[in-house]
Amino acid sequence: MKRIILLLMIGLLMGNVNSIQAKSKWISLFNGKNLTGWFVRGNAKWYVQDGVLVGEDGMGHIYTDATATDFEFKGIFRISGEKTNSGFYFRAVPPADNPDGFPRGYEAQICHNQDAHTGWLWKPGTPTGKATKLLTKDGEWFSYRIKVVGNKIQFWVNNKRVMTYEDDEYKSGHFAIQGHNPGMKIEAKDLVYRDLSK
Repeated sequence: MKRIILLLMIGLLMGNVNSIQAKSKWISLFNGKNLTGWFVRGNAKWYVQDGVLVGEDGMGHIYTDATATDFEFKGIFRISGEKTNSGFYFRAVPPADNPDGFPRGYEAQICHNQDAHTGWLWKPGTPTGKATKLLTKDGEWFSYRIKVVGNKIQFWVNNKRVMTYEDDEYKSGHFAIQGHNPGMKIEAKDLVYRDLSK
């Protein structure tokens, strides 16, 4: 009898470990070949070139089909051209009254030419969580890591933590990338996330 109970306990423990491992597995958001798993809103043009997701030619957003609540995200980005301004959104949804408008959710800013620069947290139209330092510039690839659990939001740029903020307005939603101005280009690759929901 004791042996049966012991085996049952081991089985339950192994099941919990497998469940935790499944939740923490990194999931790719971009296959490097096409836009499968994404949908477009707005006027920006999105395409894949040499394994890189590219957006240009105006205002618009590309959303992942995937949604998340608590998660860790990693990606590589580059912005270039004129009046460069972009961002990586999370817990975001297209506004119901204007699907081509700015997402309702959080934005990890990508912009090197204004005070509220790359590494800042934005809420729609509003710089919210201040980055400690600007570590990037136009024309250069950089890494973004984002961790969100409950109301705690943290950003790392090039493996240096630059922003921590607490806010709970947006609970869950899509990931998205922003195209902002004609004449600029946003590029992204190696986009992965893992679910940290309990």
